[in-house]
Amino acid sequence: MDQPASGDARRGVGLLGGAAVFLFLAQGDSPANAIIGSYDQLTSSDLPAIPLFTLAGFLLAEGHASDRLLRLFRAFFGWMPGGTAVVTAALCAFFTTFTGGSGVTILALGGLLLPALLADRYRERFSLGLLTAAGSLGLLFPPSLPLILYGIVAGVAIGDLFVGGLLPGLVMLALLALLGVREGIASGSGRTPFRPGEAARAAWHAKWELLMPVVILGSLLGGATTVQSSALAALFALLVQTFVQRELNTFGDMRRVMSASISVVGGVLVILAVAVGFTTYLIDAQVPAQMAEWVRTNIDSPVLFLLALNLFLIVVGCLMDIFSAIVVVVPLIVPIATHFGINPVHLGVIFIANLELGYLTPPVGLNLFLSSYRFNKPVMQIARATLPMLGVLAVGVLLITYVPWLTTGLLDLLGRTQP
Repeated sequence: MDQPASGDARRGVGLLGGAAVFLFLAQGDSPANAIIGSYDQLTSSDLPAIPLFTLAGFLLAEGHASDRLLRLFRAFFGWMPGGTAVVTAALCAFFTTFTGGSGVTILALGGLLLPALLADRYRERFSLGLLTAAGSLGLLFPPSLPLILYGIVAGVAIGDLFVGGLLPGLVMLALLALLGVREGIASGSGRTPFRPGEAARAAWHAKWELLMPVVILGSLLGGATTVQSSALAALFALLVQTFVQRELNTFGDMRRVMSASISVVGGVLVILAVAVGFTTYLIDAQVPAQMAEWVRTNIDSPVLFLLALNLFLIVVGCLMDIFSAIVVVVPLIVPIATHFGINPVHLGVIFIANLELGYLTPPVGLNLFLSSYRFNKPVMQIARATLPMLGVLAVGVLLITYVPWLTTGLLDLLGRTQP
């Protein structure tokens, strides 16, 4: 887990676990029911994809992939107004996709990107807000860990979630990039002239990093399972970083990568196990059925339901970490969404998109605290800096919610749409 938030995460996990045990005892049932539910979830056939994709991301992050990608994006986009801001958003999205957590992106890339933004004459307030918001952009792109976990909990094909999240993820990235273009024009930020030779050299040096998404999506579309694709991604990253780039060539290097990866994966699995125990109690107590009945009685419009769902998920996202939120909340909303005929992949993308906003929402949005820690600024200063980004991304969430084609269009084209 991200170190600054590890204490809060441990307290949250302990609270969930303790609540599950207490509630089972209070209704006269054995707390072993929670353990049985956790065992079922932790033995899912798709679960090994989480540590394998995480390992692939940390193998890339440990090397100099960020430097090569920064050079590449600058070479291709540095000429346009707001080019450095666009590059920042794209690079953060790329790394969040593969490391699985926005906190990793902010902590790892903040020291590289903030000086670059300030050197190009972007306002400090805008730069802090952009880095804080961009830290969670990649959660809709494959192989996002939240998408994998959502698929496991909701019983939705993970490959379909990967495909369905592509266009919505690009919408969120484009909206934040447009805000960067606007800031670049207003502040007269510096630009880098486009030079075809430099662009070609940058693309050549970053070719292996650019191949990673191709390897993952190509394997999935070619018929590989999610676990097979994750194993291929981890092997590809290991071979590239060890034998091609030669940036991981000592035992100490590999130990750092494995330690960081195990820390994140271990935290996710602990949260999963404990949160499933709490969810098991909610199901035994028929809370999802009661919620579904209340919604059917009081809300008769899918449009109104989706609006209420968005507001509810933003609150959830700012109060709970994303992995706990998926495990606890998804079983509550899936039956209700099914009643309104919402496509299960579309529901998953809506869910993750809203939790992206939760990372930025005061008073306890996780990214606010991580940025405060990384840049040594007061939390409220960070919160104020992210308000424009929060507004723009909220527009993106509404587009994703009410234009389902953004999620289902590619699935229809590939013949993979779920009913």
